[in-house]
Amino acid sequence: MNKEEYMGVQVSPLSYEEITQQLKQNVSQGEQSTIIAVNPEKIMKSQTDETLRDLINGSTFQIPDGVGVLLASRLKGGDITSRVTGVDMMDRLLQLSADEGYSVFFYGAKEEVVTKAIENIQEKYPAIQVAGYENGYAQDQEALIQKIQDSNADVMFVALGSPKQELWIRENKERLPVKVFQGVGGSFDVFAGHVKRAPAPFRKVGMEWFYRLATDPKRFKRQLALPKFLWRVITKK
Repeated sequence: MNKEEYMGVQVSPLSYEEITQQLKQNVSQGEQSTIIAVNPEKIMKSQTDETLRDLINGSTFQIPDGVGVLLASRLKGGDITSRVTGVDMMDRLLQLSADEGYSVFFYGAKEEVVTKAIENIQEKYPAIQVAGYENGYAQDQEALIQKIQDSNADVMFVALGSPKQELWIRENKERLPVKVFQGVGGSFDVFAGHVKRAPAPFRKVGMEWFYRLATDPKRFKRQLALPKFLWRVITKK
């Protein structure tokens, strides 16, 4: 896979369908895969955080979650044609798991959030096999590892916030039977119905960031990463 690179950070120029097809092949071959969402904020932060940059570049798939990455690719004549958001990638993986019979483990968020998310997911995908779950407040990590090992899960979603969730995956994946890992941030809250996404028209034109800023002005400082990132991309020789 020829990945694009922005300021030393790799991004996978693949669609949802291409990623799921590759994941099916990797699972059938017994290979582990990891998925991390990439946006301008993470890329800018990685300039001074070598650990974060290594986590991103060490993943199997670096999905272009932010519209800024899509714009950067267009400016540079790249092959990224659309966003691949973390929450939608999770939904595609849930559908793939239901279709292919993969069992799924959920780790992270508050107890009431993760249980409600699973309830809603089972309603949406009745064929889904839930291998198990654990909220994000587990104190005994060895007991958690044993629980996941015993579940024999194929797919695992980790919702601890980034980069904590990706660090957890990197540190523990070799000990686990899981074939597909995705760090999903606050996606359990979305599936639980506790957090509402931007309306479809905003998402379709890549303006979800604007909707989130309008409904939560406190995000303004974080959103400044977008113009800074694009300026760096444009002026880089």
